[in-house]
Amino acid sequence: MSLTYTMDSLTNPNYTAIADVMLPHTQNTFWHEFHEVSKSTPQLNYFEKLWMAWYAFIGNDVLATGIMSFLMHEIVYFGRSLPWMIIDRIPAFNKYKIQNQKVPSAKEQWDCAKLVLLSHFTVELPQIWFFHPMAQFVGLETGVPFPSLFTMAYQIAIFFVLEDTWHYWSHRALHWGPLYKNIHKIHHQYSAPFGLAAEYASPLEVMILGLGSVGPPILWCAVTKDLHILTMYVWIVLRLSQAIDSHSGYEFPWSLHHFLPFWAGADHHDTHHEKFIGNYSSSFRWWDYVLDTESGPEAAQRRRERKIANAKKAQ
Repeated sequence: MSLTYTMDSLTNPNYTAIADVMLPHTQNTFWHEFHEVSKSTPQLNYFEKLWMAWYAFIGNDVLATGIMSFLMHEIVYFGRSLPWMIIDRIPAFNKYKIQNQKVPSAKEQWDCAKLVLLSHFTVELPQIWFFHPMAQFVGLETGVPFPSLFTMAYQIAIFFVLEDTWHYWSHRALHWGPLYKNIHKIHHQYSAPFGLAAEYASPLEVMILGLGSVGPPILWCAVTKDLHILTMYVWIVLRLSQAIDSHSGYEFPWSLHHFLPFWAGADHHDTHHEKFIGNYSSSFRWWDYVLDTESGPEAAQRRRERKIANAKKAQ
């Protein structure tokens, strides 16, 4: 076995690019590669060795990243939706259902799953496949070691803010007459949303709103040259989980927005589906609050009180 080094290796002795590890493929199994990586790079932690072994086992960075990205998306999306599907079948949880008279049937769940799967394979798969070469072009790192938890945390926080901004304005635009009728109406088929319906949308909407998830990391990477694909993966997992949970239709005493008042949550988005207007943000409430596009009885009451107060001042 031999190790070669790129410029990253020369400037950072702790950095090892995936392509720099030349492994024998006479026994081409994943665990054989893991064993070889463990011998050649004992300074890496267990998960970094697994990461390198995967790329070495596949032997093609674009293919390795594409397979891993798509599998991650499917496992997270349907895995995170499954608990909500189970909860929908348990009567004891009905008291937490926001629109508890509208529990999705098994047929509705299955019809939704079929369209979502079709969208994943025809729309999202090509985007996921081309993400690696595009991201590497702007400087995305795929090697080891992994970035620190602090680096990942602050970058993901920035992505949440940027995605929420993009989502607010693009989602609000999609409620404009022609765009709503021809694009966004599909997503509003369910006035009482459920977790699996988070990505139930037209292909064009999937691309428009999906740009808010993929665009900020690529832009960040292009400007700072400091982003690891693992950070991207963690960000996508959190964003998918947030989208599915906000479509769950359930409001619990322990829901996150009770502890973080600026967090949107299921009650925020469920009202959007019920009223078909307002509450356009994805993760946070501030855009709707500042621009007075909040929906629901509490927001309506605040508007009435403000209108009365303004009328009294005008007298």
